Amino acid sequence: MKNNVFRPIVLMIVAVLLTCFFAGCKSAPIAKTMKVLIVLTSHDELGDTGKKTGFWLEEFAGPYYYLKDAGVQVTLASPRGGQPPLDPKSKEPDFQTDDTRRFNDDQVAQNELANTAKLVKMNVDDFDAVFYPGGHGPLWDLHKDSVSIALIEGFIAAGKPVATVCHSPAVLLKARDQNGDPLVKGKKVTGFSNSEETAVGLSDVVPFLLEDQLIAMGGVYEKVEDWNSLAIVDGLIITGQNPGSSVAVAEALIKALK
Repeated sequence: MKNNVFRPIVLMIVAVLLTCFFAGCKSAPIAKTMKVLIVLTSHDELGDTGKKTGFWLEEFAGPYYYLKDAGVQVTLASPRGGQPPLDPKSKEPDFQTDDTRRFNDDQVAQNELANTAKLVKMNVDDFDAVFYPGGHGPLWDLHKDSVSIALIEGFIAAGKPVATVCHSPAVLLKARDQNGDPLVKGKKVTGFSNSEETAVGLSDVVPFLLEDQLIAMGGVYEKVEDWNSLAIVDGLIITGQNPGSSVAVAEALIKALK
């Protein structure tokens, strides 16, 4: 009786072992932790106005938490390293979101931001993607930073996504593809629009209008009504129009990594 009960089980175990022996058994794949580099500006002067600028808090905090909550390992860097300048206007009550309030209560995140790595020490091979928050700062430094440009070109050449939002698509303007053409040439892109720049009263302060420059470099520029969310994916390039597009860009980046 007992032999009859256990015989089917024994036969099943033997069958599995034989299958492994002849076909080769593989363990279940282990999910890889995605690694994203976030690059922030180090520029804090708003042209000749005597006012301060930097990165825009919502454009950092929204994607930062979206990526972290999705299990992504995030590394922060900036051209000078250390604490990147925060646009003081982005701390005003009208521009707060759940994510910015979360950041303001998050000492760990604040410490991480205060100790960004120097951009020159970052290596494409160590990350799966790169994201640039906006704010007006990138128009002055990251737009023409040779280290940043080389990194962007390296990410694209390696088949890894490059994501930007609001003013940070400016970092794409001087980058080239493997054929030597402007990286944005023929690509659907967006970024802070001329009308949005006019609305904030800085059209005559910024070194260039982002919408115009994206078009001048051959980009197929798209936009929606001012302050509405728009995120565009064209190949490995992900762009968002304005601060309200920040999380949508992060969502698109996560999809691109899957």
